[in-house]
Amino acid sequence: MSTPESQLRVRGLVPILATPFDATGALDVPGLRRLVEFQLAAGADGVAVFGLASEGFALTAAERATILAETRAVAGPEVPLVAGVNATSTSTSIEQALAARDGGADALMVLPPYLVKPAGGQVVDFYGTVAERSGLHVMVQDAPASTGVSMPVPLIVELSKLTGVESVKVESQPTAPKVGDVVTATDGEFDVLGGQNAFFVLEEYARGAVGTMPACEFTDLLAPILADWRAGHHRSAHEAFTRLLPLVRFGLQQGLAWAVHKEVLVRRGIIDCAFVRDPAAALDAGSRAALDSILSLTPLPSWRT
Repeated sequence: MSTPESQLRVRGLVPILATPFDATGALDVPGLRRLVEFQLAAGADGVAVFGLASEGFALTAAERATILAETRAVAGPEVPLVAGVNATSTSTSIEQALAARDGGADALMVLPPYLVKPAGGQVVDFYGTVAERSGLHVMVQDAPASTGVSMPVPLIVELSKLTGVESVKVESQPTAPKVGDVVTATDGEFDVLGGQNAFFVLEEYARGAVGTMPACEFTDLLAPILADWRAGHHRSAHEAFTRLLPLVRFGLQQGLAWAVHKEVLVRRGIIDCAFVRDPAAALDAGSRAALDSILSLTPLPSWRT
C-alpha cells in the first residue's frame, strides 16, 4: 500500500450526501450547497457523494459531474471528498473513476461489479486495475446485501496489498466482528471504516475502525458522540447514541431509506424537497407517522445558513 503524500486520508465522520432534487425531479444545486455547508458546520471530517444513500443509481453522468464540482467548490481543497464508483464492469468503473478524479475527488469508494458476480481473483484484478488507472486512494466497499458479492476477510487482506487500495468500508453483518478481524489480519496497517448508517459505530470503533460513513441528516448529533468516544468517555457516548438510535435504525429500511434521509433534511430546513427518483419510493402515510413519532422523542434542531 502506498498513498501519495498529497492525498488526504479518509478517516473519521464522512457522511454520504443525499442528492437533493426539486419538486420536478431536477437536481437542486442550491440545496446541495446548503447540504455540504451543513456537514462542514456539523463537524464532518470529509464528505462522500454517489454512495448508496445518494441515489447514485438514478444520476446521469452530467449530474454526477455537477454534484462533484459543486461539492468540491463548497468543501474547499482541504476537506477529503470521496466519490462512489458503482458501475457494473471494469471498463465502466474506470470511466466513473477517471471522471471522479478529473472532477476533483480525493478518493474513490468502489463497489465490486455486481450484475455479473465476479470470482475472488477477478475481484482482486478489478480493484488493482481501478486503483492503477485512477491514481487515487481506493476504498473497497464491502456491501454484500446490496451487491450479492461476498468479500471474506482473506480476500480483503489480498486487496489491502494492492498499490492504491488504502481502506475498506465494512457493511457485511455482523460488522463489528469483521472490522476487528480485518484490523487484526492487516496488523492495523489498513484503514477500516463502517457504514450501515452508523448502526454499530461504537462497537466498530471498539474493534479498531478509524471512521464511519453514515447518511447525512444527523451529522451534528453524531460528531460529538464520536468525539466523546475518542476522548475515552465511552459511557456518555453510548448514552447519547442510544437516544439517536431510533432515527439511525429507521433510516436503514430498504427501499425507504432515501426518502427517510430527505424527509429529515427537509424538516431541519437543510433542503427544500424530499423528492426521490424512481424506483425509490416516497414515504407512505404509516411510515411518515412513524417518523413523526421518532422525531417527537428525538427533536432535531432546524438549520439554516
